[in-house]
Amino acid sequence: MKQQVLIAGRYRLNNTIGRGAMGEVWRAYDELAGRPVAVKLLHAQNSEPTAAARFRLEAQTAGLLSHPHVVGMLDFGEQEGRLFLVMELVDGDSLARVLAQRGPLQAEDVARIAAQSAAGLGAAHEQGIVHRDIKPGNLLLDADGSLKIGDFGIAHFMNDPSGALTATGQIVGTSLYIAPERALGQPAGPPSDVYSLGCVLYQLLTGQPPFRAGSPIAVLHHHLDTAPVPPRELGITLPPAFENYLLGLLAKRPEDRPTAHQAAEWFAAGSWRGRPEPLPAIAPHPRPGPRAASWDAPSTSSPIPAPAPGAATVYAFPTSSGSTAPSHRTRRKQPTGVRGVARKRSRTVGTVAAVVVFLAALLIGMAWFSPAHSSADTPSADPSGTASTSPSVSPP
Repeated sequence: MKQQVLIAGRYRLNNTIGRGAMGEVWRAYDELAGRPVAVKLLHAQNSEPTAAARFRLEAQTAGLLSHPHVVGMLDFGEQEGRLFLVMELVDGDSLARVLAQRGPLQAEDVARIAAQSAAGLGAAHEQGIVHRDIKPGNLLLDADGSLKIGDFGIAHFMNDPSGALTATGQIVGTSLYIAPERALGQPAGPPSDVYSLGCVLYQLLTGQPPFRAGSPIAVLHHHLDTAPVPPRELGITLPPAFENYLLGLLAKRPEDRPTAHQAAEWFAAGSWRGRPEPLPAIAPHPRPGPRAASWDAPSTSSPIPAPAPGAATVYAFPTSSGSTAPSHRTRRKQPTGVRGVARKRSRTVGTVAAVVVFLAALLIGMAWFSPAHSSADTPSADPSGTASTSPSVSPP
């Protein structure tokens, strides 16, 4: 199609800004609204049997979304047998082109991209839409660096049971960024988009996707069975919190990944920097009552670490002076006042009585077991009430 062609009587095409298997994207001008737009045209002789259906689906899904980080759909129609889609013009580059020109990005830039793209995905998931083709080429940066998700051409609605496969039985999507469950042919869900986003973020940080191989099938096997190499092992310096969360996005099981909304909030809040959370205020320590335990529970501001499996647990609690007590016992406070004096006197009398009894028993024992007193002369007490004597043996 030549330049300066008018579509639908209002969109004047200027020059192509993208071309793919399904169609081409033109920079255009909406003469009715007086603004630049992007017009996507389906190829006139498209060999893909589902191309028209996918094109209509893209218009349907994009029309449901209105979000700062999703490319807005403005109009849809047909001219001279060719379907067209009018979209918001993103005057910038895709992340694929940014990677090709600049290489890996700084953690600060990737965190901002992560927050914005996850927010856009969260908006789509709220509408029941799964993108299914998150990759660097479909994530666009506008002139001020804000990210927008484009190309919902193979998206599907979550209530569509046949959405995971094309009519020819092939998995749709790009193998470098496809989730493990989709590699098994299972229907795509929101966690699938989150995994794909994790693959993109990994590539933005390291310059390469998490898994590469000689064929798409081999890549799918890696998604299923191979753990991604932590970026630090590739020489990439990241805050530990960022790296751990990134690897969480790449969890093999969908239920182990955060949602898109959770990821957006986590990155937007700056949690990727690993800054410590503020400690809770120290609550006033209660004074033990009459039946209180003899040790003080630890303060909430000093949590007790969980022991390692199989390890012995030893806790040390802080004393009032700030040092660590070697034992969990504390000395009870001695009673004072009139009642205290009475208690002291009673304890003294009891001690003296115990000493007297002990001495008396000692004297009786000495007299009883003296040589002049034989045990053979005294019958032993029998529990049954009968007396018994030992047999005597006369000397030879």
